[in-house]
Amino acid sequence: MKIAYFDCFSGIAGDMLIASLLDAGLDFAYLENEVAKLGLGKVNLKNRKLVKQNISSTYFEVEYEDQHHHRHLKDLNNLVENRGLPEDIVEKAKKVFLSIAEAEARIHDMPLEKVHFHEVGAIDTIVDVVCALLGFKKLGIEKVVCSPLNVGSGFVTFSHGKFPVPAPATAEILRNIPTYSTNSQGELVTPTGAAVITTLADSFGDMPSMMVESIGYGAGTKDFEHPNVLRVYIGKALGSQEMEEIIVIETNIDDMNPQFYEPVMEKLFREGALDVFFTPIQMKKNRPATKLTVLSKTGDEKKLTSILLKETTSLGVRMRKESRMILERESIKIQTPYGEVNMKISGLKGEVYHRNIEYEDLRRISSETGESLQVISEKLRKYTVD
Repeated sequence: MKIAYFDCFSGIAGDMLIASLLDAGLDFAYLENEVAKLGLGKVNLKNRKLVKQNISSTYFEVEYEDQHHHRHLKDLNNLVENRGLPEDIVEKAKKVFLSIAEAEARIHDMPLEKVHFHEVGAIDTIVDVVCALLGFKKLGIEKVVCSPLNVGSGFVTFSHGKFPVPAPATAEILRNIPTYSTNSQGELVTPTGAAVITTLADSFGDMPSMMVESIGYGAGTKDFEHPNVLRVYIGKALGSQEMEEIIVIETNIDDMNPQFYEPVMEKLFREGALDVFFTPIQMKKNRPATKLTVLSKTGDEKKLTSILLKETTSLGVRMRKESRMILERESIKIQTPYGEVNMKISGLKGEVYHRNIEYEDLRRISSETGESLQVISEKLRKYTVD
């Protein structure tokens, strides 16, 4: 499994994140080509090498002309939809935008659809979000771990006025995320940086066991008493990474319409649940009931618990930490008589245990050919063995 670890001793911003990926080997021309497809007008990407307190790093910036200073959430979504971007990138970008919008809505106590994006609505920030997501995908990063975030100290000035660091929107986005503050006077974590890393990080904490293949340093704009860079390690997860800590959330329900379980399950998966399943149980007085179980990444448990309490008739939930062992997984594309399909390969320490054609591809082929899933599976069986 390819993993990235972000060492945020000087915080994180959108441009620093992209710069760190470029410094670690991301192709700059690829980002230029993809951004050109967005049709955002005169947008010019730049990157250059510079030295921050004796550390060689990469600096990334976006030059643009933008006449629209205020945008709503739907405007940002429209800027990434139907622009030729991969669907998963579009969905993740919309999650990042939503994270910022929800923070602004809470701060200003207004409906989500009325939130105005000011600095965050600028073209450079939209490009930062898209480029960061494209960078992760291009580098094949499957898991992201992030250190606790150094947020800085002092005050920062926005169009709304002068505010303490971290800025209100940043503070909202970083709820339930490990943070700390040093004496560095200035904003070290921006709303965009916070939204991107909290959307994509699988966990926050110490550096995991990994075989480091590349290290990148992304330079920030300001200078402090420490090197103002974001460091990223990219490499292969080692065997100890097979074990990971998760949160198990459970609740027993005996008074809910069974038809309502499906939309709850779908919403939990959309918000990052690792798994959701139902178990028939008997409660007091022999009442038939359902135990709803959710497997959550560390840091997502409060968000998922909120969905359970809001969307079901549950009056409370149980939570516990557990460890799980997972196989290393990789998705590859193979050529078959039905054209290109995706195959999922899983195993441990280089040994392949399973090969499976993706179910969605089987279903698509069945829809296109009229053949049954069983017949298609049998024809493709030879591709799933050595």
